[in-house]
Amino acid sequence: MTLKTNLFNKTYTFKDVKDVLAKANEEKSGDILANVAAKSTVERIAAKMVLADMPLETLRNNPVVPYEDDDVTRADQDAVNPIVFQKIKSWTVGGFREFLLSASPQEIADIRGGLTAEIVAAVTKLMSNLDLVTVSHKMHITATCNTTIGKPGTFSSRLQPNHSTDSIDGIMASVMEGMSYGVGDAVIGLNPAIDSIDSIASILKSFKNFMEKWRIPTQNCVLAHVTTQMKVLEKTNAPMDLMFQSLAGSEIASRAFGIDVKLMDEAYAMMKEKKTSTGPNFMYFETGQGSELSSDGNNGADQLTMEARCYAFAKRYHPFLVNTVVGFIGPEYLYDGRQMIRAGLEDHFMGKLTGIPMGVDVCYTNHMKADQNDVENLAMMLTLADCNYIMGLPAGDDVMLMYQSTSFHDVASLRTLSGKKPIAEFNRRMEELGILSNGSLTEKAGDPSIFMM
Repeated sequence: MTLKTNLFNKTYTFKDVKDVLAKANEEKSGDILANVAAKSTVERIAAKMVLADMPLETLRNNPVVPYEDDDVTRADQDAVNPIVFQKIKSWTVGGFREFLLSASPQEIADIRGGLTAEIVAAVTKLMSNLDLVTVSHKMHITATCNTTIGKPGTFSSRLQPNHSTDSIDGIMASVMEGMSYGVGDAVIGLNPAIDSIDSIASILKSFKNFMEKWRIPTQNCVLAHVTTQMKVLEKTNAPMDLMFQSLAGSEIASRAFGIDVKLMDEAYAMMKEKKTSTGPNFMYFETGQGSELSSDGNNGADQLTMEARCYAFAKRYHPFLVNTVVGFIGPEYLYDGRQMIRAGLEDHFMGKLTGIPMGVDVCYTNHMKADQNDVENLAMMLTLADCNYIMGLPAGDDVMLMYQSTSFHDVASLRTLSGKKPIAEFNRRMEELGILSNGSLTEKAGDPSIFMM
């Protein structure tokens, strides 16, 4: 295994595969904080050169966290299709990049079962932003809960009606406003301020009552901790279409989130039995570059590679929704708008290449060196990349989580610019209500009194 190269009359040598992966990553403040980043642009290029010549088999055989030490590694490695892997194991990472750029959607789908998270992360590090958009645009990953997300020509949204005190009246006011802009075909999903069984059950019932009264074809979800949602299923009759949990890319970091693979297996089995949705995909996961370092669970690896491992973890449960909350953790991990845009494109690409229905919460915290123009730039790139869904918030400002994301108006504008529409059944209902016409907002849109009759 060659882990060195000569560049500008200097030899660059790397300790191991993990070191090559880290130093080949585009500059991220989180990798600098973790002391794994390249010390210079030239060292980064040298690492990319070494990585480009590395066989995929080497990455399969050298996960950044050992198989015997980590349940996420085991979940990823055990899921690999050995027949598919045998066909691609001698490819180099550089050759894999060339394959992805020239291959048809079906050819990419045919080799997906042979990939591990480290392989997915490695090829991502060799790709430009345009490469990431180009290949992502070719990959359509669909999933079905009550409706089906991810079909070509659609662009979906999560209606995020968060409230600082979980007031049902306040929450439902946001639901009605968002719905009046045609937002919510992916899910009506709330981040709760109060993680209690009674509160979660009440919100789920309110969402479902609204959906049934107005015949809105979508899904409901309250993004409480998975153990709270399990108790809601056990102890109440609250309707739950989707079960949620934040995921991490290592066993140590998962433990900080209060989960492990065994618990998630139990949650999945319970939800399969007790869910109120009709389709085979009923899990919702969120991720984000940097969470492993914040919990001392990065195992000396770079944040992009750890993020790729989150998607391998998510794939185990055949999810309906996955999204990276790309700028939520803050400048310690993604310093500015440039790093946030790069991470959003990387995460979306890696999720799709892994084979999960991927969305992005295009967002930033107020102490990052980023602004709304960065959010809009990334949102437009993701629309070109055929991202499954983004968030829809009142004015793009979350009053509970205190961060900036995409607004109801952003969703509408991106659909108009791209010619894409919501999920078909949802779009038909919005047209029946007079909110949308041929995928665009009507004069009636933005009036929540439609739902106050």
